[in-house]
Parts: sequence; structure tokens; C-alpha cells
Amino acid sequence: MADYVASGLREEGHGTDIANDGLSGLELVMTRSYDALVVDRMLPGLDGLSLVRALRSSGKDVPVLFLTSVGGVDDRVEGLEAGADDYLLKPFAFSELLARLNALIRRAPVRREEVVLEVGDLKINLVNRTVSRGGTIIELQPREFKLLEYLMRNRGRVLTRTMLLERVWNFHFDPRTNVVETHISRLRTKVDRPFKGEMIRTVRGAGYVLEAAS
Repeated sequence: MADYVASGLREEGHGTDIANDGLSGLELVMTRSYDALVVDRMLPGLDGLSLVRALRSSGKDVPVLFLTSVGGVDDRVEGLEAGADDYLLKPFAFSELLARLNALIRRAPVRREEVVLEVGDLKINLVNRTVSRGGTIIELQPREFKLLEYLMRNRGRVLTRTMLLERVWNFHFDPRTNVVETHISRLRTKVDRPFKGEMIRTVRGAGYVLEAAS
């Protein structure tokens, strides 16, 4: 069903990600930005109610549409009180799901997108696509820029090779190349080596992290 819904949404112009269990879904929403969520109530690992409660308690106000086969009034009330914005019973027509989802997105407050990301003396302007450190302009290739942007948006967080492949290269498989390592090395050559203090670190056996230079 997830593949069916995602395929239909993509045909309508929506970008989609799929999480097959509640914990994976929670991680996605905590680390990425979404206009709306379609959440099945009966998720393995972490059920839909617990997922939405965790999001709301963390301050995430992304609109949530619950899909469920549980149609009792008390169950619907429980879902809405957990933080869901709308409810759709299975089986459902895709056209209704799409209409409800679009309505939630229209009602959601417009989020101010960040224009400049800053970590220490490193700055990246997302509008004019410029990077500087300590006032010195750094020339980056498009993929290097995207990689640095993702690292800066997740400052202080260890990002695995798989996460970088998915978010920077849109690979949902291992290409069996050293493309990540090569681009990290290029970034270090431009962002770290000419300046005082290392910002991009390798966490052995885990991945990479960007932090302000000490």
C-alpha cells in the first residue's frame, strides 16, 4: 500500500519518502523537512500514535494524515488528540487521500526557509550559492555544495555513508564506489586545509560529522 500511495503522489508532483516502520519514520521526520505525513496507525516497531506523539512533543508541527482500519469514534478521537490533523479509513480512494493531503498542505503555516547556514566561521548562502570561511570565498562544484549543505544542516550529527548516498546522490543502493570518500576529501581540501581548525571529521566506523573548529 505504501508503494501504491507513494507512486500516486509522485504522479501528482509530490516528492515522497517511504518508511516501513515507526522508528525509521521518526528518524526521517526528525532529520528532514516535509510538507505533510501520511501515517499508518498500525506500524511495526513504533505504532503510528506513538510516532505522532513523539513528533508533537519534540515541537514538530508538520501536518499528519492518519490511515487506519480502526474506525470507532474513540479511536479517531485518540488519534486526533495524539496530534493527527486528519483521519482516513481503509479502504480508501486515492483521490480522497490526495484531496485531504493537499488541503492539509494548504492550511499549514508557510515555513521561512533558511537563506544562510552558519557553523563557526563557515557560511553558506543558499540563494546565491556562495560559500565562505572567515570572509574568504570558497569555490565549490555543485555536488560539493550539496554535500556541504547537508553536513551543515546536520551540524554535530554523525552522518553515515548510506545517509550521504541517499540525500546527496539520491542513491538507494550501494554503488560500490568511493564517491563519498572522494567528495569528502575534496571538501576538506577547500574548507579545512587552507584555514585554521578542522571542521569535517571522520568518526571511525560510523561516518562523518561537521562541527565548529575548536
